[in-house]
This record gives sequence, structure tokens and C-alpha cells, in this order.
Amino acid sequence: MLMILLRRELKLALRRPAELANPLVFFLLVVSLFPFAVSPEPADLAKIAPGVLWVAALFANMLTLELFYRGDFEDGSLEQLLLVSRSPALIALAKALAQWLLCAVPLLVLTPVLATTLALPVAAWPALLASLLLGTPVFCLIGSVGMSLTVGLRRGAVLLALLVLPLLIPVLIFGASAVTAAAQGLPYNGQLALLGALLLFALGLAPLAAGAALKVSISS
Repeated sequence: MLMILLRRELKLALRRPAELANPLVFFLLVVSLFPFAVSPEPADLAKIAPGVLWVAALFANMLTLELFYRGDFEDGSLEQLLLVSRSPALIALAKALAQWLLCAVPLLVLTPVLATTLALPVAAWPALLASLLLGTPVFCLIGSVGMSLTVGLRRGAVLLALLVLPLLIPVLIFGASAVTAAAQGLPYNGQLALLGALLLFALGLAPLAAGAALKVSISS
């Protein structure tokens, strides 16, 4: 059932390539503009690179949340899915997986190029990629909870941000600190372990919460 739902989400999303490209363009532009706004000196850029890359990845992810929910809600598909599916949690999980595959994975591919733009030491790249690999699924899973709660609301984007962003701050802190530690030659296994724990926690609870929120949003 999960694979059927996932294939459906991927097919629908791939019909809107322009919307899929939006977060990539946003990520590219935000990171590329920082050297002009802050300083072109490599030493200065390397100091801010972990935070810039992580914040840009977070907001790029936020841009794609509505892509996987709003259309289904407006054309009634979401209500039909809830009627035929045995588990709303599987619907939420499929949407989060599709968002990660189509939006977060391309960001991961693009990240080394932008890390070069910000003069991040090559020694920190493994930590950057590993932390994003663990952290971006958490963005999608927790984002699915917020999106499920606000999908039925007009202009719910602000409420979505208020609900989701505070929950994502620990991911941001551990991710950026792992990259900073790697850039300074310090161990970063602890930060990655915490990100892994957050991922397992989100994977276990977020689909259930998002599924319950979907039922409430549709029924109201």
C-alpha cells in the first residue's frame, strides 16, 4: 500500500517540474548571494557556511510542503484517499517520502557545489552531507504534521511556519554544529547520533500524528 501511494505522489509531483525546481532555485540563490552580502573572503565565508547551508535547506524544504497536499485537498483526492486507505498514516508517510526524494535529494546533490562557493573546507563535506542526509527527512516528516493540520485553512502558510519551525530548531542546531565541528577538525559523531535519534523519533511518530491531523482537517 505504501509503495502504491508513493508511486502516486511521485507521478503527480513530476507533472509539475516547475514547482519542483522552485526550492532548488531558492537554495541556489540564497547561498550564492551570501558572499556578496557578507564578505568575499574565504575565511569569513567558511565560518558562516554551515549555518547558511542548513538554514537555506530548511526554508527550501518549507517551500515544497504545499506541493504534496494542497492540490489533493482542493480537488477532493485527499478525502477519497482517506476513505479508501486503511491507514491515514501511510498517506502522510508516502507524501513525506515523495517530498524527500524529489526535493531534498536534489538539494543534497547540489550542496557540495554550494559548499565550494562558501569556501567550506573539503574535510567538512562528509559531515555536511551526512547531517543533511539525516536531517532533511526530519524536515519532511515534521512538515507533514504541520501541513496536515493546516491543509484545510486558507492562508495557512504563516500558521504552518509557526507550528513547524520551532520543532525543527534542534535539527538545525545539531546539523550546523556537526559541520562546524568537522570544519574545525573536531569529532562530530555525537551530533550525527542525535540527528539519527531525531530521525527515528520522527519516523515513528510523525506519520501517526499527520494521519490523525489529516482526518481532523478533512472532517472539519
